[in-house]
Amino acid sequence: MSLKLFIALVVTILIGGLVSLAGSQGGATAGSIPVFLICGLLAFGINWLAFIPANAAKTEKYYDLTGSFTYLSLMIIAGVLSAPLDARSMIIALMVIVWALRLGSFLFLRIRDDGGDQRFDEIKKSPARFFLTWSMQAIWVLLTAASALVIITNSTRLPLDIFAFVGIGLWIAGFAIEVVSDRQKREFRKVPENKGRYISTGLWAWSRHPNYFGEILLWTGVTVASLPVLSGWQWVTIISPIFVAFLIIRISGVPKLEAHAKKKWGDEKGYQDYVSSVPLVIPRPPKG
Repeated sequence: MSLKLFIALVVTILIGGLVSLAGSQGGATAGSIPVFLICGLLAFGINWLAFIPANAAKTEKYYDLTGSFTYLSLMIIAGVLSAPLDARSMIIALMVIVWALRLGSFLFLRIRDDGGDQRFDEIKKSPARFFLTWSMQAIWVLLTAASALVIITNSTRLPLDIFAFVGIGLWIAGFAIEVVSDRQKREFRKVPENKGRYISTGLWAWSRHPNYFGEILLWTGVTVASLPVLSGWQWVTIISPIFVAFLIIRISGVPKLEAHAKKKWGDEKGYQDYVSSVPLVIPRPPKG
């Protein structure tokens, strides 16, 4: 393992540990161990175990499925160890479970149909890089679900309030946008005439990445619902939607897709007009 990869792995683990400790303050414990911390350890443990057979077979086929399984495991373990739960905790846990089941199955079926994920073509050739990728998935799950975990494991239980209702509303809106945009793109690709083309209809006429906007919005909703129960170092967990937005817009989502699209259709006048008239992420009604 190169020094660069080693440093990246250490930083990933360190961030996971610090967030787990911060989120644990004032939370439920199992014996003497904070439940939030147990969830942090579980996130890394699941992905590191899944890496072993994946690396042996040099396959990324179960990468996204493992991510969804990690979300489900954290919600269930956190709920069981922090019981009894209040309405806020149960609703948030259920929302994350529904989201994880939907996205996990969607991504798994897509990678099965496509035969693979080109992002991993070079990465899986190096065990060290591949291991770091699975570790990154662990920290992705932990940071994304941080607001949900702090609600579920918190010793402070409050009745549903305006923050809960606004947060749930934002989640419903974000989830609907994500599901509808994914479905529109899937149906678009089923048409033979659209093979190798970009979609610019439906929600994709409002945003070049409406599914990502929905993702950011739903996690923002979870964080809004968590605000009344936060105290002390638990406020660190509001990093959840910030991390999701940064990861999507600046690192792994939008930049790669935009670069691929520019390389493929950048010389076409129609695509140039589409890029100039349709927002990158935040939706806006089509002009005209």
